[in-house]
This record gives sequence, structure tokens and C-alpha cells, in this order.
Amino acid sequence: MEFITSSFYPTEILALIQYKFLRSNNKSKEISSWSERKKRCYQFLEMTSGSFSSIIMELEQEYRDLICMFYLVLRGMDTIEDDMTIPIDKKIPLLRTFHEKISQKDWIFTENGPNEKDRQLLMEFDVVIEEFLLLPKECQDIIIDITKRMGNGMADYIEKTSHDRYSIITIKEFDEYCHYVAGLVGIGINDLFNAVGAKVPSTSKNSKIIISMGLFLQKINIVRDFTEDLNENRKYWPKQIWTKYVEEIDELILPENKISSIYCLSEMILNTLLHVIECLDYLFTVKNGDILIFGFAAKPLIIAYATLALTFKNYNTFAVKNKVKIRKGEAAKLVLQCTDMYEVARLFREYTKVILKKNNDSSDPNFMQINIACGQILQWCKTNIPDKPKNKKQYSFKNSSILNLLNYIDASILIFIVLLILFFILLQYINRNFRYSVI
Repeated sequence: MEFITSSFYPTEILALIQYKFLRSNNKSKEISSWSERKKRCYQFLEMTSGSFSSIIMELEQEYRDLICMFYLVLRGMDTIEDDMTIPIDKKIPLLRTFHEKISQKDWIFTENGPNEKDRQLLMEFDVVIEEFLLLPKECQDIIIDITKRMGNGMADYIEKTSHDRYSIITIKEFDEYCHYVAGLVGIGINDLFNAVGAKVPSTSKNSKIIISMGLFLQKINIVRDFTEDLNENRKYWPKQIWTKYVEEIDELILPENKISSIYCLSEMILNTLLHVIECLDYLFTVKNGDILIFGFAAKPLIIAYATLALTFKNYNTFAVKNKVKIRKGEAAKLVLQCTDMYEVARLFREYTKVILKKNNDSSDPNFMQINIACGQILQWCKTNIPDKPKNKKQYSFKNSSILNLLNYIDASILIFIVLLILFFILLQYINRNFRYSVI
């Protein structure tokens, strides 16, 4: 399916081939030596994290196992929080004590609703616990601490909203919620890297920008998943924002409120844009360290930013079906392009210009502020990461990358070639079927 959606984007097709097939062979020998329990954990990682699992897999094993187990622990707890079929009086104690469960051998949870997509992870959570307990003690303690803080934050949020029909009232509460469910994740990852001697900045001195990355990623998910969350009675958009445009939050999906909904979406996008510079600040601090850790930090951010640009002014955000998301081919291409800070800055500039181009309605109350926010992002890139030095070749055959070569070939020629190939394949298919039908 991903090849079909990228059929008119030749460089995306090649990126998919390079990323999906060539890179899948890199770890195959190592994976074959894993225990069945560890293989199952990485299967869960792929099942529950989507494209993020491939980014984790690029890390060295020492880092990869830490992030995998950290992710699965938090995903398990998040699966309990997300499940609206679990009664509140049962859910809150579970969240507050989940950090204790991850050290209890053989603990599993079987009471998720039948439609909860990640319920299988909790039904086999004993496998995760066994692998978690193999981590260094210092790393276990970091994961336990973050899990405890996050679980209590989730429980506090549920207790508050159980007395209010709206989940989040103010922008400050919105930031606090995102801090608990995503900002703390960034703190935990940075602490884990530090614990095993990776070259990453001090968490205590850089906590603000680390947390801001988590808020940025979480807010984009909340913006994109608006209708899906609303259908599950989850209302994460802050009342302070949406009441400027409609009287009730579910009115945003009504066709007669299309203009108001787009303007409300603009303000949610604006609120998210305010975190971009701090995300770039963090990447700037790790740009000269481990290239794999730099890529691990940069790739989710640029994919999220591409999603933000696609979501901006996109009324499909409020559609019941057709979830707004970038093409897998585009995501693969972005991942392959995140080779250094120059490329990452170039991509941020590119998508910032996409947002500026779409911000063409001066009647939008957020029009001017969005222009200012985008201008500040472009200025940061210009000041801190100018174009590549002239002594660096603009084009390189490093790693014999076919994708890099294709970026320098006229796309229209490639489109013609791809269409021609598809035509001949179709012709062969028709001829073969016609021959069989005659026989």
C-alpha cells in the first residue's frame, strides 16, 4: 500500500526500498541469536510503536534494549490509561502502582476491553518484566522513577476530569498533561543515555528543552487524533482555546462550523509551533556526539513536523475517517535524510515554508502570530545552522545511496519511467489472463 501512495514520488519509492528491505538485513544475524523472550519484546515494540520501532532499531544494542524496554513499560501503562472501559476506581490505583508491577515476575493484566488495540502486550507483560529485570540496576531505577511520576500524573488528571465534563480547561493544564505523558519520557531517555555513558547533555541543565521535545511530539499527536479521541470521549484540546470558536467541543466536526474549526486548528498548531526552537536547541547540543543518538532524536521530530505542516489548514483533521498522516514513503525519505544538523535544519526550514505558504488567510485570528512563530524558526536556522560549508560537497555517494543519486535526477523523467514500467506490467498481466481465458 505504501508503494501505491508514493507512486508519483519516485524518490519516496526508492527510499522505501532502501529503508524497508536493505536496512532490514542489517540486524538479521544479531536478531537470530536472541532468546525467544527478547524476540517477543521486539515484536511488541513493532506492533505498538509503528514507525518508531525502526528508529529504535538503528541504535546500538546497548542503547536499543534500554529504549525498547522503557517504551514497552510506558506503553503498557498508557494502555491502561487509554482504555475507557476500565472503571475509574480500578484504573487510578493501577496507574499509581504500575511502577511496582514492573518488578513483579509473572504479573500480567487481562482486563482491558476487547477493542483496546494493545491489550495483548499487557496479557503477556510477564515477558516484558523478565527482560526489564535484566537491565542494569541504575537503568531499572530510572525507568521505575519515571513510571511512578507519570502514573501519578495520569491518575491526578483522571481524578480531576472525573468531576468535570471537559478533560483539559486551560493551556497550562494542557502543558501539564503533556509533561506527564510525554515530557517525562524525554527526561527518562536522556537519563538512560547518560547512565550508560552516551554523549548527551546533562538532564538537570537541559530539562526545559528536553521536556519541550516531549510536549511538541505529544501535542502533534493530540492535534492529529482529535476525532479519534473525541469518539472515545477523550477531550484533550484545552477549553481555553476551543471556546473561542464553538460553544461545545464536538461542534468542531460539524460542516457548518468549518471555518471556525480551521481557525481553532490554527491556534492548536500555533501552540505547538512554540516548542520548535527548543527542539532545535536540543538537537544542536547533540549534533557532535553519537550520530545514531542524534538521528534517534532528530527523526521523530522532523516526521512530526512534516505531519504538523500537513495538518495545518487541513479540514480532514475533523473527518471521521481518513486520518491525516504523511505518506510512509515521505517518512522513509525524511529518515534517510536526517544525516546531520545541516540536513535537519534544511528540512525544518522546508516545512516551515510549507506552513507559511498555507497561512494565507488574514482573517484567521492566528494569522500574524503564526507568521511570527515561523519567522523565528527560520531565523534560528539561519543564525545557528547556515547552509553547508562550501568545502563540503553538496552531493555525496556515501554508502552508495541510490536515493541520493535520485535526488539529483529530474523527477518528471523518473515519473515517466515508473509509469512506463507499470504500463508494461499491466500489459503483461492482461495478456496472460486473456491467454488463460482462451485456453
